[in-house]
Order: sequence, then structure tokens, then C-alpha cells
Amino acid sequence: MAGPTGGADAPDLAGADKINMGFIALIVAVATIGGFMFGYDSGVVNGTQKGLEGAFSLDEAGLGVAVAALLLGCAVGAFAAGRLSDMIGRKGVMLWAAVLFIASALGAGFADASSHFIIARFIGGLGVGAASVLAPAYISEVTPAAIRGRLSSVQQIMIITGLTGAFLANYALAKSAGGSTEEFWGGIPAWRWMYWLQVIPAGIYLLALTLIPESPRYLVVKGRDAQAEGVLARLFGAEAAGRKVAEIRASLAHDHKPKLSDVLDPISKKVRPILWAGLILAVFQQLVGINIVFYYGAVLWQSVGFSENDALLINILSGSLSILACLGAMAVIDKIGRKPLLLVGSAGMAVTLGVMAWCFSQAQMVDGALSLPESIGPVALVAANAYVVFFNLSWGPVMWVMLGEMFPNQMRGSALAIAGFAQWIANFAISVSFPAMASGLGLTVTYGFYAVSAVISYFLVQAWVKETRGRELEEMTG
Repeated sequence: MAGPTGGADAPDLAGADKINMGFIALIVAVATIGGFMFGYDSGVVNGTQKGLEGAFSLDEAGLGVAVAALLLGCAVGAFAAGRLSDMIGRKGVMLWAAVLFIASALGAGFADASSHFIIARFIGGLGVGAASVLAPAYISEVTPAAIRGRLSSVQQIMIITGLTGAFLANYALAKSAGGSTEEFWGGIPAWRWMYWLQVIPAGIYLLALTLIPESPRYLVVKGRDAQAEGVLARLFGAEAAGRKVAEIRASLAHDHKPKLSDVLDPISKKVRPILWAGLILAVFQQLVGINIVFYYGAVLWQSVGFSENDALLINILSGSLSILACLGAMAVIDKIGRKPLLLVGSAGMAVTLGVMAWCFSQAQMVDGALSLPESIGPVALVAANAYVVFFNLSWGPVMWVMLGEMFPNQMRGSALAIAGFAQWIANFAISVSFPAMASGLGLTVTYGFYAVSAVISYFLVQAWVKETRGRELEEMTG
């Protein structure tokens, strides 16, 4: 861990022998269940779209709104969570997120009108948005700088695990029932059960959150130094705890509590450069189109000739490769740094998205349906999965790691609110526009746009993003 003078190679603050890795592992495991719920809630809709279209008579526009309703909730949840966490704590907001997950799962499964479904998914989005920004921030605030990147990367692994879990559950339910729209237990269509299954991990999340402490940095902000020192003593040992409380206290502005205007330079009143860097990471993570694979993957592969069963299996393959790629990122992020991974990811995604765009340009209409030539289908499949690997080796985990650690203590909650809001608005814009873009402009132009975004992201990272590897949170400046 970097000491007071900073530096990636500085000795660990507490000393390796003092760090309570068992306690830290428990905290990370519990906090990242929110990431699992984030992934599950985002991925479950992938296998339910036929059910939604049939139950609510949705056209392309209506389906886009139903799919993207979660994302509007995410934007609101992310923005509100950043500020709320400064008022009621990181743990307090995560507890509310767990309750929202349960309510959304029940409501979406029981929905008898598209409006009810949209409301339920919006409620779930509030929880997803809150968990998406607070889990990495919370992990960053309770882990040693020397391994912070690895531990924060667990969030992305859990997101992908949640996505893959949703794909597996969707596949198993659809296969058992004979299709996602066929009746399953109780004579109820399988697609409704896909939502109800979310209650199980959401309930586990709610109960598990009672086992972990509040963030010590939040406690110091609230003047609860003794409580913060107690938490830090359990994490790093009694000697380091008192010193760490003093460092956190010194890093905070003493004249006011954290507020939204902290994201502005106090002299020029302009947005701080560090926030612009965060916004670049947040927005371009979505402009490269990754969630199209996860939200519309089953529909996409069916549209170019794969069966529903094969399309769901492809989703599982993509999810499994994503987990392996995240593990790779976790292994190297604290060794080579965040910025190099982002640059490699941007370059790799630009190439693989370009190949996908070319593949879709070869598609032909066969019996009224779009189909890839037999020789092109495997190329598209390999390119798509290589794209997923590049994303999850880089922008997938690294964005969340950096948003959780790059902002100074005083403005962390406010900056997370703004960056999280921007991330989910970009997610919404990309997701809701995909059906119209794919049908109106074609898959070639659509994926060409994502490829160009990946190219632009490379140069923006070069110009705006600064390395944070090994630096203490108290050293971050904006």
C-alpha cells in the first residue's frame, strides 16, 4: 500500500502481517453480491422478450422501452445513491438496494400490463444503479491500495456471473417448459419464473449486508472517528487504524460537508478535469455497445439464423468467456495498471467490432428472414466472443475500479452520482436505440458505430485518464 508520500511501489500502510484478509474477503464477497444482482437483473430480460411481446402485444418500440426501463431506473438510482451515501452511508444505501431488488423481481413476474412491468423494472433499476456505483466505491474504501484493483475487479466478475446465471436460469427454464412462453410450474409461463428466481439472491444479499461494517471514510466524514478507528483496526490492525483516521481526516475539507458543487473547481468554478475523465470512462464503456450483446444477444443470433436454443447457449458461452477475461484482468490490474488495460481493450474492441460489422454486411434475406452465409456465421461468432473478451479484460472491470478510486474523498459521492448517472443514460440510449438502428440502418452500420466509438475511446484515454495504481485514496486529486 502506498504510504503518505504515495507511489505505486510504496510499502503497505498496515504491513502484510496486520491485514485481516479474511475480514476483507467477507466484505468484498458481500458487497459484490450487489454486482451479481446487477448482472442478473440486466441479463434476465434477454430470455423473456418473446414472453413480453406476446403478453403485452409489444412492437419493436414497445419492446425497446420495456427492456430499457431498467436503465432509466439505474440512472436515477446511481445519481441518488452517490449523494444518499454521503447522508446515510454506503451500507445503508446498499440495504435499500436489496429491498428494491426483491420488490422488482416480484413485480415484474406478476405484471399484467406493460406499464406495470415497466414500473417494476424501473424499481429494480434504482437498486441496480445504486449497487453499481456503491459496491466498487465501498470496496475501494476498505481495501489496501496494493491490492485494491484486484479486489474491486471482483465486482465485474460478479456482474458477469450474474449475467451468466440469468442466461443459465433462462435456458434451463425455457428448456424444461419447452420454450420461454410455455407453461411451467403452476401453469404459469416460464418467462415469469425467470424474474421470480431473482428473489433468492436478492434475499441473500439483504441478509448478508448485516454482516459487514459501514465504510470508515464515511464514518470519519460524519465525525464518528472512534467507530471508524474500530473498523480500521479490524481491517489493518490497531496501530495503523489511528494513523489512517488522521490521514482521512486531513484529506477532507473542514469547512463543509461533502456537497454536489465539490465537483467544480473552487476558484474557476469549472468542472474539475478528474470528473471529465470519469465521464469519459462512464460513457464510452457503453458507446462500444457491450450491453447489446447481453440485452439482445438471443434476439440478435436468432435474427441471423440461429435457433432460440442455440442463441441461449451462445449467451452462456459469452458469459463464461467474460468471467475468464475478468479473472485475467484481476490478475494483472495491480501489476501493469489501469490505463494500459483500457488502451489494449479499446484497440481490441475496435478490430473485433469492425469484423462483426463486415460479417453483418454479408447477411442475406432467406425466406423473409435475415441469415448469414454458412462460411460467415462462425466468423461473426468468434469476433463477437473475442469482442466480449477484450471488453471484460479491460473496460468492463477497469471502469468500475477507477470510478471507485479516482475521485478525492471530499467529492467521491458527488462525482460517483454524476458519472454513474451518465453511464446509465448512455446505457439507456444505446439499448433503446438498438432495435430501431438495427432495423432502420442495418446491423452493419450499427456495429460500425460501436467500432468507431472504440477507436475514439483509445485517444480519449490517452489524453484524459491518469494512472491510479497503488495510490492511496487520500492522495487522489482532481
